[in-house]
Amino acid sequence: MSCTIYSFLACKAIESHLLWQDVQKRLEALIEYCYHAGAAEKCDDMRCVVQRVDRARVIVGGEIISITGKGLLVFLGIEKGDTNRDADFLLEKIVNLRIFEDSQGKMNLSLVKISGEILIISQFTLLADCGKGRRPSFMSAEEPEAARKQYEYFVSLAREKIEHVATGEFQAMMKIESVNDGPVTMLLDSRKTF
Repeated sequence: MSCTIYSFLACKAIESHLLWQDVQKRLEALIEYCYHAGAAEKCDDMRCVVQRVDRARVIVGGEIISITGKGLLVFLGIEKGDTNRDADFLLEKIVNLRIFEDSQGKMNLSLVKISGEILIISQFTLLADCGKGRRPSFMSAEEPEAARKQYEYFVSLAREKIEHVATGEFQAMMKIESVNDGPVTMLLDSRKTF
């Protein structure tokens, strides 16, 4: 949060004779608004690609390590500065997205409603910056150990809501095989910038 916003709130507090506790409450509300409106100065965001699949599996070193049936395949990119709150927001959004067809053929049901399965793959390349030159930059991707913690937290949240949760192998070279149903593919991020 910038000094400008703090100064503005302090001036308003003096003008309206607000107690500092009131200023703090308003500041917290403003931070929450900025967080969900994508207006935070530090534009870090946890990103993911969500695909509706009939089935998917992960192969590492020629061995199948994870397999999932009807549900979602999620590629998760963790950026520097991401917190548990980013993971909370994204996971809640993903499992409740109404992208599965109901009996009338309309996308009206969520993963939770259909008791579907989910495969979660960590993918730092989602944070690639391809703006300059021809070689992507991954400077905004979180450091491996911090990213692993966020990934494991995200997976643990999923296991609280979904019965069958499969994962990839963090930092491994993986081959992902999937049958995309639709196709239906969504781009999501915790700052709602797309």
